Amino acid sequence: MLVLGIETSCDETGVALYDTEKGLIANQLHTQMALHAEYGGVVPELASRDHIRRLVPLTQAAFNEAGVQYADIDAIAYTQGPGLGGALLAGAAYANALAFALNKPILPVHHLEGHLLSPLLADEPPEFPFVALLVSGGHTQFMAVRGVGDYELLGETVDDAAGEAFDKTGKLLGLPYPAGAILSQYAKLGQPETFHFPRPMLHSADLQMSFSGLKTAVLTAVEKTRAELGLSPHDTLPETVRNDICRAFQDAVVDVLVAKSQRALLQTGFRTLVVAGGVGANWKLREILSHLQVQAAPKSPRENVKTHFPPLPLCTDNGAMMAFAGAMRLQHGVQVAEPSGQFDVKPRWSLREIVRDGVQAA
Repeated sequence: MLVLGIETSCDETGVALYDTEKGLIANQLHTQMALHAEYGGVVPELASRDHIRRLVPLTQAAFNEAGVQYADIDAIAYTQGPGLGGALLAGAAYANALAFALNKPILPVHHLEGHLLSPLLADEPPEFPFVALLVSGGHTQFMAVRGVGDYELLGETVDDAAGEAFDKTGKLLGLPYPAGAILSQYAKLGQPETFHFPRPMLHSADLQMSFSGLKTAVLTAVEKTRAELGLSPHDTLPETVRNDICRAFQDAVVDVLVAKSQRALLQTGFRTLVVAGGVGANWKLREILSHLQVQAAPKSPRENVKTHFPPLPLCTDNGAMMAFAGAMRLQHGVQVAEPSGQFDVKPRWSLREIVRDGVQAA
């Protein structure tokens, strides 16, 4: 079974081909990072227009890479949501038009399900069941995953997601787009414990999280440091101070995610953790979670956890995860729609609505 996957939820245009016998045979990606850099963030209208420009040549490049023809595909999977409305429409319209022209079945896929299943594309994929930490864009969630389509939400952020907190804090520090990724790189140069920021909800018994207060803590630290150094609000912080703040902020976020990951594993009884989404590429998070252990009781022995990450190129949005998720759902009996030319997108779409039998609730 050969599935074409199309991803256009935000600022990456992804087109890929997944063969259930051969694996991922083509993966084409265009990032709009340079396009949005001068604006300091994603401009939805520009993102939509660029998707339209890129989809056809990327699709042709994917078929050339795989050495197959359009007629060879068995189905087309695309991101129906969540994401930017205009960006989603660009991909949905293209996918449905292509399916109609080729008379191929069409399969709308949840963006987060793509991220959730992406670690299965690794050379050593995880086995079900597992706890999934989804840290993608505006989402930070813990899911119990018992199989394809069998997902239970365990907890999530009550305000800003981890990725949003990284980006907003980076912008607060005057870092260019993409601020969150640059913050993580400067954190490597920072000294630990020079600054200390709170760990919101670290000790709460549930799996809820909160990251918006960290931005306020960073702002307070920046203003206090400026006053101590005699700097004006427009002066640039010394590099060492900036790096130390980046380090302290990252340490705070990672501490919360690690503690909540341990709690999720203990609550479910699972000993496999899957980390997916853009923040899953963060070097500090990967370093600690790769050696994670849990202790069920104070005097019980510590147990090792098997932690899985998607390959680094698949942490950000991409067509491979869409093609793979579509193929997995097809293999598990989901019914595909025949091409009709009618479609919709879901900019706000909870993963709660994805159920085991493949029915997507309205």
